[in-house]
Amino acid sequence: MMRRVLGGDTPAGHDCEHKVEFVTKMFLLMALLLQPFAVSSTFAGIHPVQLQNGTDSAKCLECHDDKAHGKNVHAAVSMGCLTCHLIRNTGQTTRVNLRTARSATLCFECHADKQVAANPRQIHVPAAQDCLKCHDAHTSANDSLLLKPASGGKPENLCLDCHSQGLNVPDKGSRHAALDMGCNTCHVTHKVGGFEQQEFDFHLTKAVPELCLGCHNTKDAKLVEAHRGQPVAGAVCTSCHDPHDSKSPKLQQKYLHSPFGDKSCDVCHQAAANGKVVLTQSEGRALCVTCHDQQAKDIDAAKVAHPGAQGDCTQCHNPHAGKYPKFVQPNPVAACESCHPDVADIHKTKKVLHPPVFEQGCSVCHEPHGGARDHLLRADTNHVCLACHDANAKIAKVADSSDVTIFNGTVTLPESYLSQVFLLRLDDKGLGHPQIGHPVGGVLDPSDPQKLKKMTCVSCHTPHGGGNALLATGEETSGNLCARCHADLRAVARPVSPTNARDKRKKKGQE
Repeated sequence: MMRRVLGGDTPAGHDCEHKVEFVTKMFLLMALLLQPFAVSSTFAGIHPVQLQNGTDSAKCLECHDDKAHGKNVHAAVSMGCLTCHLIRNTGQTTRVNLRTARSATLCFECHADKQVAANPRQIHVPAAQDCLKCHDAHTSANDSLLLKPASGGKPENLCLDCHSQGLNVPDKGSRHAALDMGCNTCHVTHKVGGFEQQEFDFHLTKAVPELCLGCHNTKDAKLVEAHRGQPVAGAVCTSCHDPHDSKSPKLQQKYLHSPFGDKSCDVCHQAAANGKVVLTQSEGRALCVTCHDQQAKDIDAAKVAHPGAQGDCTQCHNPHAGKYPKFVQPNPVAACESCHPDVADIHKTKKVLHPPVFEQGCSVCHEPHGGARDHLLRADTNHVCLACHDANAKIAKVADSSDVTIFNGTVTLPESYLSQVFLLRLDDKGLGHPQIGHPVGGVLDPSDPQKLKKMTCVSCHTPHGGGNALLATGEETSGNLCARCHADLRAVARPVSPTNARDKRKKKGQE
């Protein structure tokens, strides 16, 4: 068999072993030459030839001259290769690496204005860790050293490597022509600023409507006719229109209030007078209850009232359309935070945020118009949590949509959200989290000194935001949390100082 592989009659023994070694080396060499991508991944940082200590940029450019020439060259190149790179010799091997573990850390040394410590959740995700996902570190044919332009179709548009806006428009839908002008027509990738402000949340060149008015003239006859002569110069265009694409004509938002969607404007509006909107009723709430009288009755009769629901409905709801169910404006999170600064503070300061609160909105768990339970909860505490976290939860799909509903259809959520939820698999008695047989309710809370309340999910977890796994009281480890109820664990859960830990490791090594 060995002779057939080698293709000769060499007798077995030492010469045969040399031929096997030679063939193996040739195979590896061909693999390296034919698969450069695999080489760079497997031997990342290893220089193909050994470099002498003290190698300078001039030596680097003997082979890498292309890194210093092009339409747009990074200013750091002129500062020398060792501005960003380190050369390390270990034995006969030379490694060339960045001076920092993350490329972003290195880039921020010069581009500190791109680093946003105050509002890290606003930063463009690729820019938070790896600037090289979008930029070439040396030279590029594109502005800002981008790997590809920020315009054009999917193959050539850098933004469309991650984003899909405008790519999957249904036949009866609509697509904003501005997409063909390039994403940077409306967006500035690294722009950050005020919290919960559209201009900064979406990295816009200007706030809406100023951004829209750069292309659209509100006095244009066709635009005036499309809006039935109603004044729109000061309106927030994106409250009714999606800025990218829509399944409906005229870039209408995903959720449409029926009079607006049916073009029955006269249900709510009279003809504009002196450039101002004139409603068919004297004020907003009176107009809304002509159709939504049951909601008004529920608000007035609620056992636990919500003061925010007793004013003008348009403080929370857009009367025309919206990006979110129930047309909540400006979004389901900010609508509540404007009156609940304690929740807004959690949003800005806590390490871990509970997605239903700060992504989908408070009304996932709370009755926004008033309810029968403390804290306006939609159900008792555990059933609120299990509406999403129970593997057997009752979830219904919405017809002709990717949305789903919980709480008997009263709460609408994107299906993609629920696919990311951590599911609990409890036994028939409702026990088993975080360990088999562990109670999650139905017993008195052992951490309550006076035993006045029963254990619920919030005995161990904060419902809005906090530390790791949303553990209650800000505990960073489950051991410390368990010790609140299990006194025998307190000594085990007590943090060990670094000095004591080193002494214990040293003592163990001596033994």
